Amino acid sequence: MSSKTDTQLYLICLLVFLCPSVESEAQLQMGFYGTSCGMAEFIVKDEVRKGFIRDKGVAPGLVRLHFHDCFVRGLNGCDGSVLIDSTPSNSAEKDSPANNPSLRGFEVIDKAKARLEAVCKGVVSCADIVAFAARDSVEITGGLGYDVPAGRRDGRISLSSEASTNLPPPTFTVDQLTQFFSKKGLTQDEMVTLSGAHTIGRSHCSSFINRLYNFSGTSGQDPTLDSRYAARLKTMCPEGSTDPNQVVPMNPSSTSITDEDYYVDVLRNRGLFTSDQTLLTDTATANQVRQNARNPFLWKTKFASAMVKMGQLGVVTGDAGEIRANCRVINS
Repeated sequence: MSSKTDTQLYLICLLVFLCPSVESEAQLQMGFYGTSCGMAEFIVKDEVRKGFIRDKGVAPGLVRLHFHDCFVRGLNGCDGSVLIDSTPSNSAEKDSPANNPSLRGFEVIDKAKARLEAVCKGVVSCADIVAFAARDSVEITGGLGYDVPAGRRDGRISLSSEASTNLPPPTFTVDQLTQFFSKKGLTQDEMVTLSGAHTIGRSHCSSFINRLYNFSGTSGQDPTLDSRYAARLKTMCPEGSTDPNQVVPMNPSSTSITDEDYYVDVLRNRGLFTSDQTLLTDTATANQVRQNARNPFLWKTKFASAMVKMGQLGVVTGDAGEIRANCRVINS
């Protein structure tokens, strides 16, 4: 048997092993809208495509939107609560310092929802739209497409305080990340795999500027950061700047392509966040970084599976929650 055939069989087995079973996750179903709104996934994909044409930053924004939706709200994870607007009496998730001003892609969700309400009123949840849009964003940037089990309902609670305590900050160490993801039901390998989402998108300087100046109370920079890369970052994020709009690409060599370059950069000490570079400080996670850098297709396969699993965290299903008419506003 050829090595190519061996590899293909291995990857097939990997997909079977890693992808959550539809039967075991009875609350969500593949093709959930097949009879109730057959065009649902096509409409979302079309809006993602149009949004990406207008602004390539939309794709990483939508992937991040899904992550931030699923990780907040404790037992009710992927419930579209990240989309709800604040009111005079409540500060919502999207206005938490962990989300504002960095979250993007809300307008794509709004446009998809408006089209869906026009053809399938009250059928497709905002939470499912976010999950579909994240998948489509991975695919449009060069990642593997994957089937998304659907049937999520929309939550009715969105609290800024919950976002601040349920999202991992960019300063986390590998041990903190491992524990954090474990509490969400995700393994260390899945944590390293999902970290690869940083291969696309951008970051505000405030998320990593502590690595450039006065690191750990010294006058220098983080010694684990490549000096030439640090010098480049300093030109884009000058010391003392208070401009909240200063951003840099997460992965300079391929800002709009879902590929293995994130792991290549980490191996070169060019991980942007502390939480990126820390993956080399543990033997197991460092081995996973090297494996992902060497085998792009294997990483893309694992990433698709991890996204499916993450998309099932604490979902609201059945008669719980609601189907919002406007993703920004709880039904009255």
